[in-house]
Amino acid sequence: MTMTEHEVVEQLTGYKRMMARIKVLSNYSVGAGITVSRLNEDDHLQELHAKLRKMPSYMYLSKHEQKLETVAHTYLQGHYPVGIKNQQRAITSVGHDEEDTKLLRELKRKIDKVIAARGYSIRSDIDEVLERVAELQDLQAEIQRIDEVLAALEQYKPDYEKLLRWRYIEALSVRETSIRLNVTERTLRRWNAIAMQEYIKLSA
Repeated sequence: MTMTEHEVVEQLTGYKRMMARIKVLSNYSVGAGITVSRLNEDDHLQELHAKLRKMPSYMYLSKHEQKLETVAHTYLQGHYPVGIKNQQRAITSVGHDEEDTKLLRELKRKIDKVIAARGYSIRSDIDEVLERVAELQDLQAEIQRIDEVLAALEQYKPDYEKLLRWRYIEALSVRETSIRLNVTERTLRRWNAIAMQEYIKLSA
């Protein structure tokens, strides 16, 4: 769907507000010293985990870790509940023999550390945290799109890029912008209309 000039103005004038919101969201604490920004960065670990799941465990686990994996698989019978807390509850603390019991308890301790590190033991409002992560990602994507369009415009019409940035992102007046660009206000208004159309074409 093609943008309108009004939407371009709203997008550019909202740039600094979005940057401010990103800063606030990035520093929002979810507990255990972890921020929303850190959680967002940790999303990249999911890609690694997905790759590891496709590989035989002996290629990335130590012998002791393989024992933990085996005992977990045995006692969970291959059925892993969704969510790390549910998995923790599903693991029994007593095994069929002393060695299994020792391994199971070690496994539960490791899961406890993961829960504490993620802040789940401190924050119960995890849905609110996830909403903030999603908002952060959306705002970062929007800022990236604006930056990419302006950078593309700068490649062949640097004066138009400066006009849009100074006039709408920096909120300079028509007079201030025309002085910076060393053009008359009449020329600036004409350039403004053209710059808007160029931005819209690049955004499509």
